[in-house]
Amino acid sequence: MEQLVRVRETHDDGTAAVVHIRESACSGDCHKCSGCGAAKETVIFTAENPIGAAVGDFVKVESSTAPVLKAAMVLYVLPLVLFFLGYYLGTLPGSFGALGGGLGFVLGVAIVIAYDRLVVNKANLHYTITAFADTTTVRKEEENHG
Repeated sequence: MEQLVRVRETHDDGTAAVVHIRESACSGDCHKCSGCGAAKETVIFTAENPIGAAVGDFVKVESSTAPVLKAAMVLYVLPLVLFFLGYYLGTLPGSFGALGGGLGFVLGVAIVIAYDRLVVNKANLHYTITAFADTTTVRKEEENHG
């Protein structure tokens, strides 16, 4: 995954604190559509700084996608698989009927909640600053965030 961020501070250990402004899915242009007025969320995280970016620089940050894909798999696929498995087992003679699908889905959601609680403090996302952002991208980003 690649993101455009601004360096907030640098550290002696070769890392930097960077700021990313997260916008809603509608990109926050509420004045164009008289929408919800969704607020922007500021996220600060630490990234390796092998290129020597300085405070105020716009840079590209990359992170591994494996933890994100694993979380998506657990969140979306597991409840669906358990729903169909429960439904199939529920249609066997002498079983619950279609209630098995609902029970399978509830079990899947319970596993997702447990997974979230276990993983939330152990996030293995590792960020690395890979390049300085080009000037046209920086101008667009500054226009969007004022």
